[in-house]
Amino acid sequence: MEISAAGRLEVRITAADVGKRVSVRRLTDPGVTEGKFTDTVGVLTSWDDGVLVITRKSGDSVRIDASSLVAGKVVPPAPARRRGPAASFEELSRIAARAWRPVESERLGDWELRAASGFTRRANSVLPLGDPGLPLDAALDAVRRWYAERGLPAYAQTATGAEGTQELLCAELERRGWVREVTAELWIGALAPLADTAAPDAAAGVVLARSADEAWLSRYQRKGVSEVALKVLGSGPSVWFATVPGASGEAPAAIGRCVVDGRWAGFAAVEVDPAQRRRGLATTVMAALARRALDEGASAAWLQVEADNAGARALYGRLGLGAHHAYHHYREPREASS
Repeated sequence: MEISAAGRLEVRITAADVGKRVSVRRLTDPGVTEGKFTDTVGVLTSWDDGVLVITRKSGDSVRIDASSLVAGKVVPPAPARRRGPAASFEELSRIAARAWRPVESERLGDWELRAASGFTRRANSVLPLGDPGLPLDAALDAVRRWYAERGLPAYAQTATGAEGTQELLCAELERRGWVREVTAELWIGALAPLADTAAPDAAAGVVLARSADEAWLSRYQRKGVSEVALKVLGSGPSVWFATVPGASGEAPAAIGRCVVDGRWAGFAAVEVDPAQRRRGLATTVMAALARRALDEGASAAWLQVEADNAGARALYGRLGLGAHHAYHHYREPREASS
């Protein structure tokens, strides 16, 4: 917090600082001069009619009455990770998009409209990186029309929590009634340590293939996979599917998917038979895929995990990965899609 030469806390932010990362302290009860304080750090996304809105790294917005502020200042962007690969939000967003391609896409300026008959939000949402070439309201109208023509609700995939992310766009979507339905995080880490997390003989028991066969699909959490879904699953620069065979006639004990794209290896669909969990099978699958990715020249790993998946987050943390930024899917207002 900012402290003046006289030792007093000072508010050193104004409405001119909208779009900057700030740290503020406010009274929990504005009517009490000596009460408990609450600190908030995030991007100042608006300051109107005496009310500030600050968007935290998680994407949650906090409304603060300006009269409750006792201190505030602009702070530097969130520090970069001290370990693992260096990467920008935009680089990771484009890498992730190439690893999960839609069956149909179209450009709206720098934005990408993506559709795949409703199979996953990621393949059926606009990726708004850059300038759409239109004012925001006109761009969102174009997005809604494009998805309506395909019988789909309009979704926008945005990100928060790293330098250059889209807190201001998130705030604008919320002002227009778009609803955040899903929040997840993109985690990154070094690839070589991941490859060493399972013994060579264990990883040797993992079958790698270029396509998802019936056995792999029988363990995949999304049942009744369509031809469209198979196209999405098989998309990416260099795709590998891993399978730990189950007992004769049974579904695999574990599966996984990896897409190698330059220095990056992206992991997804790591699933284990519930009856065989806590045996290290998820780690074994990821290690086998990581070794193949290293052979193809990759050096860094990424994956996406939903914010409420405590088990997966604990596993990936043990494997040396950590959160880079959060991403969100916003759905158009219900009245607009009806």
